[in-house]
Amino acid sequence: MNSRASTAARLHKTIGVRVGHLQIGGGAPVAVQSMTMTDTVDAAATAQQCIELAEAGSELVRITVNVPEAAAAVPEIKRRMLDAGCQAPLIGDFHYNGHQLLTRYPDCAAALDKYRINPGNVGTGTRRDERFTTICKVAVDFNKPVRIGVNGGSLNQDLVTGKMQENTDRALGRSSEDILNECMVISAVESTELALESGLRKDQIIISCKVSRPRDLIAIYRDLARKT
Repeated sequence: MNSRASTAARLHKTIGVRVGHLQIGGGAPVAVQSMTMTDTVDAAATAQQCIELAEAGSELVRITVNVPEAAAAVPEIKRRMLDAGCQAPLIGDFHYNGHQLLTRYPDCAAALDKYRINPGNVGTGTRRDERFTTICKVAVDFNKPVRIGVNGGSLNQDLVTGKMQENTDRALGRSSEDILNECMVISAVESTELALESGLRKDQIIISCKVSRPRDLIAIYRDLARKT
C-alpha cells in the first residue's frame, strides 16, 4: 500500500444544461456527439445519417446550418428523425451568418435543440457583439441552450495582438502558447458575460474551448473553472 496519503480530486461543479432530453454538465455523464457529413440541404439524406449516428451510439447529432436552404431543411430533418423514433437532440452548427438564419427561419430556430456558435466567427468589433447578441436573443425567445465555442484558430486578433504587445513592452517573457491560452479564457469569459447580458440564463450556456495541444487544453479549462 502506498504510504502517501491519498487525496480525493476536487472537481469544479458546473451548472447542468438541458439539451433536448439530455443534461450536459452538472455532474451528468459525458455525452457522445457526432456530426453528419451530408449536405444539410438534402433533408432526407441528412436525417438518415442522423438516425444512423444515433443508432451507432451518438447521443447528440450535429449538422451544419450554413445557407438559407439548409436552415429551411432543418424542420424536415427533425420531423424525419422523430418519425423514425430518433430522440437524439439535434444541434445546429452556425458560423458567419447564424444571426441571419436564426431570425429569418424561426422554424429552424424552434426545431434545433441547441445552437453552436463561435463568437470569433461572427464578425469583428461592434458587429461581432451585435450578431452574437442577436443569436442569444433568439435562444431566449425559443428557450434553447447555446454552445459558446472558443477556437485557438479564430480568436479575436485585437485581443491577441494587444496581449502579445504587452508581453514585449513589459518584458514578461511569456510564451506565445501561454498568451494564446490566456486569450482563449478571456474570450470565453467575455462572451459568456455578453450572453448573460443578452438575457440567457446560466443553465442555457455551454462553454467550449478547443486547441490541438492537450496540456494547453487542460490548463485552459482549469483557468476557466476558476473564472466562471
